[in-house]
Amino acid sequence: MSWLRELTERHAIRWYGTRHDERTPGAWQQIDHELATIEKLGFPGYFLVVYDIVEFCRRNDIYCQGRGSAANSAVCFALGITKADAVSLGLLFERFLSPERDGPPDIDIDIESGRREEVIQYVYERYGRHHAAQVANVITYRARSSVRDMARALGYAPGQQDAFAKNLSRWGGLADQDATSPGSQGSGTQGSGTQEPEQQGDSAIPADVIALAAELENSPRHLGIHSGGMVICDRPIIEVCPVEWARMADRSVLQWDKEDCAAVGLVKFDLLGLGMLSALHLAVDLIADCYGIDIDLAAIPQEDCVYDMLCKADSIGVFQVESRAQMATLPRLKPRTFYDLVVEVALIRPGPIQGGSVHPYIRRRNGREEVTYLHPLLENALAKTLGIPLFQEQLMQMAIDVAGFTAAEADELRQAMGSKRSQARMERLRERFYDGMGERGIVGETADLIWEKLAAFANFGFPESHSVSFAYLVYSSSWIKYHYPAAFCASLLNAQPMGFYSPHTLVQDARRHGVKVYRPCINDSAAGATVEGAADESVMRMGISSVRHVGDDLAEAIVAERQQNGLFLSIEDVRHRTGADRRVLEALATAGAFDRILEQGDSSSVTDRRQALWTAGAVAATGPGQLPGIVTGVQAPQLPGMSDRELAQADMWATGVAAEGHPTRFIRDRLSDEGVVTASELATHPHGKVMIAGVVTHRQRPATASGTTFLNIEDETGLINVIVSKGCWIRHRMIVGTAPALYVRGRLERSEGVVNVIAERVEALSLQVQSKSRDFR
Repeated sequence: MSWLRELTERHAIRWYGTRHDERTPGAWQQIDHELATIEKLGFPGYFLVVYDIVEFCRRNDIYCQGRGSAANSAVCFALGITKADAVSLGLLFERFLSPERDGPPDIDIDIESGRREEVIQYVYERYGRHHAAQVANVITYRARSSVRDMARALGYAPGQQDAFAKNLSRWGGLADQDATSPGSQGSGTQGSGTQEPEQQGDSAIPADVIALAAELENSPRHLGIHSGGMVICDRPIIEVCPVEWARMADRSVLQWDKEDCAAVGLVKFDLLGLGMLSALHLAVDLIADCYGIDIDLAAIPQEDCVYDMLCKADSIGVFQVESRAQMATLPRLKPRTFYDLVVEVALIRPGPIQGGSVHPYIRRRNGREEVTYLHPLLENALAKTLGIPLFQEQLMQMAIDVAGFTAAEADELRQAMGSKRSQARMERLRERFYDGMGERGIVGETADLIWEKLAAFANFGFPESHSVSFAYLVYSSSWIKYHYPAAFCASLLNAQPMGFYSPHTLVQDARRHGVKVYRPCINDSAAGATVEGAADESVMRMGISSVRHVGDDLAEAIVAERQQNGLFLSIEDVRHRTGADRRVLEALATAGAFDRILEQGDSSSVTDRRQALWTAGAVAATGPGQLPGIVTGVQAPQLPGMSDRELAQADMWATGVAAEGHPTRFIRDRLSDEGVVTASELATHPHGKVMIAGVVTHRQRPATASGTTFLNIEDETGLINVIVSKGCWIRHRMIVGTAPALYVRGRLERSEGVVNVIAERVEALSLQVQSKSRDFR
């Protein structure tokens, strides 16, 4: 404990000043209180382990930050575990740790996803491979997996198993399948899987498969690895819990999940990979390397121009506020300060949505509803959210203010009102709560309303500390996007897979922000995406690793060979020096990576991709023992050049990105003749009937939406929100659920800067340039 106290006090001086010259009133008193609680509960070792992990990240330049309720702790802030100043923000420590709470504290550490494995291996090395292991996760049967496994058990062929599974809607369980789903109709046949396909109504799911799958749904299927949980033990873990080797190299995993571990007193540390931390680190490094500008994310200024961008819902790629629902809320909430971002992060969550907090807050925010409180004593807790409770910490503060609870009692009330309610415990606390209100003159109907409000809100509140931690990343990513759009886009591409949007959508957004995007080039590109020129030129070049079949390792090897032995002189030179096979050479040719390479030592360059593909095929046919320079057949016959549309097709196939244009731009004349309105035109288009068309980037059916499905449709000018009612979905299910591009006829709604199209009729749009949507529950 003495070492934890010394570390905390040493670091706290930097933030709060000395005890005799305190910059933040009450800071040292809060630190003393927290340290006393930590010592009383016997958890100094836990904090020292977390500090050790965070220090390892800092020494090795790995971005990380603690989040969740740990951000309520001044000790965690002083030690550098979290970025939120709990004292200045008025966050309650007891939401994180209190004497009445069962079990150890819970500190989640977000680590840049690209380097998380380094941290995991450090834990194994630092604390001993026999004393550390990852926590298991119980994987349960979902609708598709249960149908697939039961079809296999009944003897259906693998192709039929896949067809049955794909026939199910990706949303909900077997009981939630739409009436129009072939999978819900059955095939009218019973029995074993030895029946002929014709008897089964094509891909309709047989009734016996449906019946067995319904019984199996939500049952345990197998063990996986928890997303971030690790256990460290004071003895070999095998003495406490069964352990097995994981599929990944140098990892071991418990055969228990986190609940089992907690039941026997094993302490879990969550080391979570976060793609945005990787993207931010990559962006900072790109800006430093290419522009010579060093950026400290902890010191970036609060700027009106960044908030102006967010108010326009210009947030593609920005952490947490890039989803359809968040983008629809930003113009209405109009964030102008950091705390507005804290609220924005918390507002669009299942809890506040189901609790009915969203619309009242926005109405009050925009002056259309008076800010009121059930009692003046509630103002202290609720003023910062305009009288609307959003955060769990507010519930605790309300109990402290109106009933005289201690912070520890308030946390006990929060837990008692949670999802696992105990009637006896609730009744005891209710009596204590009413007595406290009575002492403050709060009685009768007002007292009943306050209690009812707390009880109703308890299941829906979001941790304020969690939202504060994420809000820092919201602003940091927004700031980078505004000031360095090319570096921002490049870093997002290099950090894939992550985020809400595909690389294609990210690149199209960058182009709309003035970024010039260059295709991969065998002699100019790095392994990943990079920026070129001066900061105000906004030029991004895609990396070699973005090309299909290449991958990070080969891309790094190609760049290393080029740096060591000079530029590649021909496709044959690439083959000879890197060992690239036919698939790689043809993918590079399709991507245009050889467009500028010199062939056969002359000064003419390959500017047509069909010629490059011909040459790549000829070169790939040579054996490894063949002498360079004697390859035959590399000179292509006279071939027709590629049109712009064909080039875009080639780009999309090879890299997933149409670097110089969106697929809809090639049919814009036809679409305009048909009366199709672009995304940018919707902002000023008259209300009423409208027809739009574009690529489907997302399909989403949240559990809170009562069967409504939300689509994002993208054209060359931007994104369009499309709302598909349950009835419209049933009428057009196969098209809406599967077509990569759509025509949508419907009703235009525009309010407070938010534009939606309410779909009435949907048709498939034929685009030769194909892309794939990202679909969510």
